[in-house]
Amino acid sequence: MNQPATAEAVVHLVRHGEVNNPEGVLYGRLPGYGLTERGAAMAERVAEHLAELPIAHLATSPLQRAKETMAPIAARFPHVEVVEQPLVIEAANDFQGMVFGRGNKALKDPRNWWKLRNPLKPSWGEPFTEVATRMQWALQVAADTAIEAGGQAVVVSHQLPIWVARLSAEGSRLPHDPRKRECTLASVTTFHLRQGRVVRVSYAEPAKDLIPEKDRRMNFSAGGK
Repeated sequence: MNQPATAEAVVHLVRHGEVNNPEGVLYGRLPGYGLTERGAAMAERVAEHLAELPIAHLATSPLQRAKETMAPIAARFPHVEVVEQPLVIEAANDFQGMVFGRGNKALKDPRNWWKLRNPLKPSWGEPFTEVATRMQWALQVAADTAIEAGGQAVVVSHQLPIWVARLSAEGSRLPHDPRKRECTLASVTTFHLRQGRVVRVSYAEPAKDLIPEKDRRMNFSAGGK
């Protein structure tokens, strides 16, 4: 699909709300793991934040926490069908299913050291370059679909894919310190595209006051978000 030269597509990448994970499992792509009550309240805040926008395309990661975050958003736009978009799923991670515990004990186990040999790739999971490529495709699909429908797009995804998409769009190095990601729970990272190229990125935290203090201090968890 070709956009007119003057058309600007707007795609809002939403990170899901707080996840019910009391055991501290690195859940990654595991089934289950829905939202807590607070996470559901966060999703409602996002829905309110987007409610007055001309949303014409809704897509979500196939994982439960993303679908539950999409639900109140979709309720504001009953005329728009929600589609699953596997391109925006959480990054694959070899540590999936593990419980790291206090002090990240799993990382201190010699049996896991080989997986940690190259944090720049990273060697323990899906390479950043592959995440960036699939997110670029997802952004373009959402942008084209929204423009064709005469509006904007909302896509619910996960912290690492959203942050890597932003780094790629801004021409920054993909390897990064996870603690410095600007992509907190229920945040909205908005990409403005012209002719398939991101020309501007903005960021909002509509549920900021609902975020637990520990997550405000560190927007990263080994759990995969």
